[in-house]
Amino acid sequence: MAAQQGTTQMFQPEIITFGETMALMMPAGSKGIEYSSQFQGLFGGAESNVAIGVARLGHRVGWFSRLGKDPFGRMILKKIRGEGVDVSRAELTTDAPTGLMLREVVSGKTSVYYYRKNSAASTLKPEHLDEDYIKQAKYLHVTGITPALSESCREAAKEAMRLARKHGVKVCFDPNLRLKLWSIEEASDVLLDMAKEADYFLPGLDELKLLYQTESFDEIIQRLGELNAVSIVKGGDDETYVVEKGSVTAVPYFKAEQVVDTVGAGDGFCAGFIVGLLKGYSHVEAVRLGNLIGCMVVQMEGDWEGIPTWEQVEAVLNNVKHVER
Repeated sequence: MAAQQGTTQMFQPEIITFGETMALMMPAGSKGIEYSSQFQGLFGGAESNVAIGVARLGHRVGWFSRLGKDPFGRMILKKIRGEGVDVSRAELTTDAPTGLMLREVVSGKTSVYYYRKNSAASTLKPEHLDEDYIKQAKYLHVTGITPALSESCREAAKEAMRLARKHGVKVCFDPNLRLKLWSIEEASDVLLDMAKEADYFLPGLDELKLLYQTESFDEIIQRLGELNAVSIVKGGDDETYVVEKGSVTAVPYFKAEQVVDTVGAGDGFCAGFIVGLLKGYSHVEAVRLGNLIGCMVVQMEGDWEGIPTWEQVEAVLNNVKHVER
C-alpha cells in the first residue's frame, strides 16, 4: 500500500489489522431478501470490526485492505476512517470491485449470501504490505478469512505474520473458519500452520473440533499445548478458556439481558482482549474484558455498531462492582 508521508509517525497505531470488508445489504424490517424492496446499506468485515472496536475502546489502530474504486468502496473507507481508524494504507483500485454480502433473518435464522469472488480484497499480495507500517505496531491481528480468499491473500497473510515476528510485533490470530470459502481439509492445513506462528491463538471451541477432527475437549487442550501460543478458546457453554503452559483457566461469561444479534460478538471479544493486553492486564483479565465486550455486542443489531466505547465499558464495570458489593 502506498504510504502517505508522515502518517506513520503522526498516528503510530498500536494495533494493525487487515482483511476484506464488504458492503452489506439487509432487508428493511423482517422480510426475506426475495420479498423485500427496501434494503439497508451497511458494511462488515471481521478485521475492520475489530479495528473499530479497538478505536472505540480508546486505542490507536490501523486497518488496510484493497477496495473497489466504486461507491461501496468509498463508503466503507469513509465510515471506517470516521470511526477513528487509520486507513492510510488502504487502497481503492479499479482492478476489481468491492465485495458484497446480503444477510437476512427469517424465523430467527440468519442466512448470509456472499458476492466476493474476484473482489478487490482478493487481489491482495505480499508486495502490497508496508513493512515500516507493520513494524512500529505492538500487535498485528490476523484472521483465517484472508488466506481463504485467494492464493495471493494466503501468501500476504503469512508474510504479514513473518514481518511482525521479524520486528518483535506480537501476532494475534483468529482462525475465523469460513467453510463457504474453502474445505475443512484445505483450511485445517493452512490455519493450523498459521497458529504455530502466532503469539495468541483465538479459536472457537466448535472451530477446534473441526480443525482437530475430535469432540474430545481433553484432546483439544493437549493439541493446543503443543503450540507456542497462548490459546484463548471462545465458545464454551458458560466460559472462555485460557490455555497457557499446560494449564487451563475458565473465565465466566457475563450474562446478557437480551440477545438481539450474535454477529460480531467474536470480533468484539477480540477487540476487548487485545485492548486488555495493551492496558497491561493479565491474560485472564484481558479475556474477562473481551467477554464483557462480546456480551454488550450481542444486545444490539449489527456487525460493529454495538461495540461500546471505553466510557460505556467503565460504566458497566462500575455497576458490576457495585452489585458484587
